[in-house]
Amino acid sequence: MTTSALDAGLLDVPRQPEGESVRIRFAGDSGDGVQTTGALFTQSAADFGNDFATFPDYPAEIRAPAGTTAGVSAFSLHLGSSAIFTHGDHPDVLVAFNAAALAMHWQSLNPGGLLLLDSSGMTPRLVQKAGFSADPRKDGTLDEVEVIELDISARTLGATDGFGLTRKQALRARNMWALGLTLWLFGHDPDPVAREIARRFSRMPEIADANLAALRAGHAYGDIHELEKTGPRFDLGPAPLPSGLYRTVSGADALALGMVAAARLAGLRLFYASYPITPASPILHRLAAMEEPDLTVFQAEDEIAAASAAIGAAFGGSLAATASSGPGIALMTEALGLAVAAELPLLVVDVQRAGPSTGMPTKTEQSDLLFAARGRNGDTPLPVVAARSPSDCFDATIEAARIAITHMTPAILLADAYLANAAAPWRLPEREDLDPAPLRPSLLRDREDGHPFRRDPRTLGRDWPLPGTPGLEHRVGGLERDADTGEVSYDPANHQKMTEIRCGKIGRIREALPNIAPELGDGTGRLAVLGWGSTYGAIQIAVRRARASGASVDHVHLRHLSPLPPGLGTLLDGYEQILLPEMNMGQLAYMLRGTTRTPVRSLTKVAGQPFLGQEVARAIREALDP
Repeated sequence: MTTSALDAGLLDVPRQPEGESVRIRFAGDSGDGVQTTGALFTQSAADFGNDFATFPDYPAEIRAPAGTTAGVSAFSLHLGSSAIFTHGDHPDVLVAFNAAALAMHWQSLNPGGLLLLDSSGMTPRLVQKAGFSADPRKDGTLDEVEVIELDISARTLGATDGFGLTRKQALRARNMWALGLTLWLFGHDPDPVAREIARRFSRMPEIADANLAALRAGHAYGDIHELEKTGPRFDLGPAPLPSGLYRTVSGADALALGMVAAARLAGLRLFYASYPITPASPILHRLAAMEEPDLTVFQAEDEIAAASAAIGAAFGGSLAATASSGPGIALMTEALGLAVAAELPLLVVDVQRAGPSTGMPTKTEQSDLLFAARGRNGDTPLPVVAARSPSDCFDATIEAARIAITHMTPAILLADAYLANAAAPWRLPEREDLDPAPLRPSLLRDREDGHPFRRDPRTLGRDWPLPGTPGLEHRVGGLERDADTGEVSYDPANHQKMTEIRCGKIGRIREALPNIAPELGDGTGRLAVLGWGSTYGAIQIAVRRARASGASVDHVHLRHLSPLPPGLGTLLDGYEQILLPEMNMGQLAYMLRGTTRTPVRSLTKVAGQPFLGQEVARAIREALDP
């Protein structure tokens, strides 16, 4: 149903969301400020007290031609007055700045949903450029949704008149006009957003004033047209979150904070080295902006140099970390083997993206699992940990650092583009909630303390002598060394022993892990939905819905992927079948061979997009009723 926003009857009845949440998506050209709009609305939702989850979806091209579908940028936000697990399957509200954005996202809008459309982006040329055969406003395409069509550009120019800006500069504020109206639709006060805009543009007061004027003009639009009589279109109360101090974090934020926290808990300096690569670069940006006295951030000329510098820092007694994405991790392969041979702790974060090769840099995937666990020359298995949500990236980072320090080995933490860019509320942990004991290293500062190659029989981790300590001089490198003295050795029996030690560390890590238990369910039944990483939210919501309808379905989620946690085989044997959603072609399913007698049904997705809850729900129904 297409109508004009000037029709007072459009908003005669407040539009209440179904259930306790609403999904909103902003979409437009890369230069339309879509990501900024989404981030500011997210901040408003946080200030209001909603629980939320976001999904920034960037085009892979640096700057695709304006008005084309290849250049569409989108930001999805799911906010509610109850627990939120994903960014939502289909939006209830779509804010589209041009025809290309409409072409990319109108089909995902829920029937009866609200479309806020900028008519200035719907010229005949732009409609044709977006791939429409006819104007979708006139051929019935949008009949199943409610449309508010406004010339946002004209209204923005009117709101910013008098600030001395060029037309091009003034039009850059149209996202703020749209944001203002969207805030009004949800009953949000624009003042917190206005303060953030003023802060961001504090060095450009005329730009700040223009954006503030556009924001307030958009927010006032509902009142000016007598819409204040109907109240907010969407009325969501605050979510009942546990008490505590909260902040909004992206996965990249949480990864950076987790590294700093792990170093503090271990009593070590943090040395972070990396080379910029999408989507891991924000970790470098976050750490570089921190004013930490015991933090060194090094931007290397490439990933090989970054990993090698981190190994040098680990040799020197720092908590060393690096991060990259698939292609960069591939370049680090030889350095990772060196860290294994030298038995030095190194935290390696792999923010996975769609591949192979350079693939789709801004799109998400989980396709580095096998590479992380075994992708090096020689027998060099590494421990692999996976984060499940933006806020969980903090805890997963500390866990990976603990394993690396305890067992004197590199450890890989798998995140992905979805987690790194998405945001969610995070309850800051209390100091007493963080136990430093598991991260305390066996740093040797005196020869009486031990020997450079003495190892803990429980963990197989060797001692960690500080370079320059008298009597503890030693050599490390990539050549095989004697298990006792550390001297270069080509003795066959010694190589057999050293290989068994390196592989044995994985077994010792497994022995120290707790038995796995279901996230939802009691450990028996018809179906277990098994997942790892960022599939957590989609699986959680699908299993909750299935269980609410009486289905015998449990949710099992893995944090530790190499080694697999103890008790996994026994747990999975308690089900009739297993459904395994992965954003790859079945890599964990391959790793599970021989682990369980229960049939494993693989659900794969490699579209560069995260799983939707309904996709997992559909697979659950098919598994239970083929």
